[in-house]
Amino acid sequence: MTEAPTRCTWKGMNGDPFYERYHDEEWGVPEYDSRALWEKLVLDGFQAGLSWITILRKREAFREAFDGFDPEKVAAYDDADRARLMANAGIIRSNAKIDAAISGARIYLDMRDRGEDFSDFCWGFVGGKPVQNRWGPGDVPAQTPLAVEVSKALKAKGFKFVGPVIVYAWMQATGLVNDHLTCCFRHDEVKRLVR
Repeated sequence: MTEAPTRCTWKGMNGDPFYERYHDEEWGVPEYDSRALWEKLVLDGFQAGLSWITILRKREAFREAFDGFDPEKVAAYDDADRARLMANAGIIRSNAKIDAAISGARIYLDMRDRGEDFSDFCWGFVGGKPVQNRWGPGDVPAQTPLAVEVSKALKAKGFKFVGPVIVYAWMQATGLVNDHLTCCFRHDEVKRLVR
């Protein structure tokens, strides 16, 4: 019998194959695609006040409800779309979060139209390479000075639900920082994924 790999110590993850797969295959992997970075930022915004596993289990429903997080389509949403989303039990139904997603799509497109690539904007905070942290169990902070800086920059552009705690969770998920614990088998694997 093979021994289970040592993973990060997320509450409720170990023993949950769905959550383990997300940790093992996706979390912390550097994401450079602008649209995917924006999608994950929106999903992290929907997480505010909830657990990440709640959002993760609803992610496919979110993708369906938000037209695959196509910024062009989401930016064009009107009152009928807002009502449709508020009636969708498969997602988190919050007027403020839905409005933030729609306005975020418009900001994303405005940045693009002005020649500012969202991926370049995001990765510019870390010099284009993930911050390689070396945390042990119980050491990972909820936010960092860098997350505060990124949060302020996103807010200055008009994005909502981008406080430093949400932003840090997003930075961890998208690989802007490698926050796999040093005892986790993924720490060194993710470290090697640097471009």
